[in-house]
Amino acid sequence: MKFAAVIVAAGRGVRFGRPKQLVEVAGRPLVAWPMSVFGQMTELDDLIVATEREHVGTMETLAATYASRLRTVVVCGGATRRASVRAALDAIPASCDAVLVHDGARPLVLAADVRAGMAAVREGTGSLLAAPVVDTIKVVERGGTRVKSTLDRSELWSAQTPQFATLADMRRAHDSAPDALEATDDAMLLERSGCDVVVVAPSSENFKVTVRGDRDLAEAILRERTSLAVKR
Repeated sequence: MKFAAVIVAAGRGVRFGRPKQLVEVAGRPLVAWPMSVFGQMTELDDLIVATEREHVGTMETLAATYASRLRTVVVCGGATRRASVRAALDAIPASCDAVLVHDGARPLVLAADVRAGMAAVREGTGSLLAAPVVDTIKVVERGGTRVKSTLDRSELWSAQTPQFATLADMRRAHDSAPDALEATDDAMLLERSGCDVVVVAPSSENFKVTVRGDRDLAEAILRERTSLAVKR
């Protein structure tokens, strides 16, 4: 299947304190790291970036710098993540069979893990990068502090991105869900539409930069990876 890559790089970065997609991490804007990974993958020809209207020009420049091999379209994101992804799906060329959707705030994704997620996709079957939960998870009463129950962590995985599906399945999943449904990821919509969804464990760190401490940790990891690559 011929895949297109979508990077969701909209949002105001409320918890971070400012829009984080352009925050410098290890010498380049945060979103440039996944752009670079996708740009080096010969399996990909098309990149769609969803961002804030004021960042469209900047994203076009970054894509030309870090993913110059890819045909890139930058679209304006919506008020929600789901709306931003839907706008990106509309811009994918008809020549593409499948899509991977990645959060621009995850700079640590590796090409090998992307390929593993792509390999699991079939008609009616999507996939996502995800890691087994290692902490004990408590369910707490809404708006309070009292613990209601403890979940069995042997069945729990922490969802990451990219998330993968055929283009037809991904579009159907978004279109068939009620407008009022606030989906926190695309796998949720795929599940709801009747698709099977499988998890693929990443081979290395792939966390989302949410607070400033995450940015510092991501920088340390990226600098170490860059140093190891130079030594090789």
